Amino acid sequence: MQAQILEPRPLYGIGTVARLTGLKPDTLRVWERRYGLGASQKSDTGRRQYSQADLEHLQLVAALVKSGARIGEIASSERKTLEMLLRGHERQGKASVPPVKPRVIVVGDRLCDWLDEHQGCVANVNALLARVPLAELALDTEQQEKVDMLVVDCPTLSSASISRLSDLAEALDSQRIVVVYQFGNERWLEELHAREIATTAFPPDPAFLAYEISRSVAAKAVHLGESNLGELVATKPRQFGERELSAARSLKSTLECECPRHVTDLIRALAHFEEYSASCSVENWHDAAVHSCIYAYTGQARWLMEKALQAVLEERSEEFTALLNNPGGDDIDDAA
Repeated sequence: MQAQILEPRPLYGIGTVARLTGLKPDTLRVWERRYGLGASQKSDTGRRQYSQADLEHLQLVAALVKSGARIGEIASSERKTLEMLLRGHERQGKASVPPVKPRVIVVGDRLCDWLDEHQGCVANVNALLARVPLAELALDTEQQEKVDMLVVDCPTLSSASISRLSDLAEALDSQRIVVVYQFGNERWLEELHAREIATTAFPPDPAFLAYEISRSVAAKAVHLGESNLGELVATKPRQFGERELSAARSLKSTLECECPRHVTDLIRALAHFEEYSASCSVENWHDAAVHSCIYAYTGQARWLMEKALQAVLEERSEEFTALLNNPGGDDIDDAA
């Protein structure tokens, strides 16, 4: 059986690559013409399309050139050689090695077609699409690099599909798996959950899939030595500081209840826990995934409660402004 061709995603235009490498488009065209450092893909209309691997290779070359290397001397070097050279410059404080994106293989023609319409889900990873059913997938696993995550379409869950999935994950040394299914009874779902395999029905919720993939990004960064999850998982900015919360806490709503006080107390508690969870150190990919969930969900809860507080403040905006601008702070709760 012939090995499956994997389609890279995302694909970048020359303008995006220029921005992400700090190089001018004309420089990229010259490097392609002289040294073969070009896009590995072409669109139907002949436009250059750079894969994630193309982009990362050019980032390494660009960083070395900016730190003093000659393009003609490094243009034909492999990635490992470029990384080694750049680490030497890194120790001298001249450059830094760009982070490697997690590798994700997506299996299933139906799922790949869906992903073509939702490419934002794979914006932060090096994704490879296999447009064949799982049962027909043929990969040269010995030639494949380690895969950080598998996203597999299994229309019907069965012992055969689960067995095939496990064999593939073991061969590719994949640490995380997401199964997208259409038909499956509780027995097979429980079996997958027991193996710590995430599941979702087809078509998947884009937010769910994007978040599951973001966990692999966090795991990759932690594996490479990062430990602050606040830098790994995107969160929503705070809408209220301590002074605003203190002013809001002293308000009473038109219902003469304690909603402002209770809501602000919840926001404070969630914000403190969000800060705490962001600074938690982790030891392995599993801890990173768990903590990234805690951090992201806490931030989402805090953001929702801030929306609730905004609704309360709309009806008492003048009083809130007066309390906030009170120079003496007599009416502002001193809990801050």
